[in-house]
Amino acid sequence: MEFSLLQIILQADLTIKIVLAVLFVFSAVSWAIIFYKWSYFKKANQETHSFLREYRTARTPKDAFSLSRKFSVSPLSNLFKTVYSEKDYTDMDEFKRRLSRYGTLEAAKVERHLGFLATTSAATPLIGLFGTVWGIMNAFIGIGAVDMVSLAVIAPGIAQALITTAAGLAAAIPAVVAYNYYLGKANHIIIEMEDFSAGILLSSFRSDEEWTKDKKLAFELS
Repeated sequence: MEFSLLQIILQADLTIKIVLAVLFVFSAVSWAIIFYKWSYFKKANQETHSFLREYRTARTPKDAFSLSRKFSVSPLSNLFKTVYSEKDYTDMDEFKRRLSRYGTLEAAKVERHLGFLATTSAATPLIGLFGTVWGIMNAFIGIGAVDMVSLAVIAPGIAQALITTAAGLAAAIPAVVAYNYYLGKANHIIIEMEDFSAGILLSSFRSDEEWTKDKKLAFELS
């Protein structure tokens, strides 16, 4: 008697079906995040390069702010726009505190949704293992309920158990690969923001002449 994969799933008990449904949801959301973050990082890198190129040509902080408004995805551009738009700083220490806070908020945006990929990579193999244990347990219960044991009796239960293991791994492997890849991308952007803040952004509220001089020096040293 031949069984297709769909037939084995349809004949599974409710618990196995729930496990497979949960794994499917994890996998579907993970792939949506994978495609979204791919588009996000590609756009962020393009805008960051364009912003820095135009930032070099700006003569004053006001000119740089006008140019930065074209870039809505670049974390560096967003950081500069946020800090420049608020000028009610009482001293440099308060400015640095706000700069650190805004940098943290931008870093959180960069890392957004990566936690779900980490959760998927860690949780789905265990969820699949639970389905495997449940399926094998049912298979042994089925063996005990019949007098004549044959492969045809135990094969469907074992197959259902192994399907949950495969589904768990299918959800986990792309998630862990994408998580590690995108985490590296996020860390690179965060380092860029830190360098930008330390080397350039602190000079953005000096005189136009000092700002141009400090900006030029910062780019020569970077």
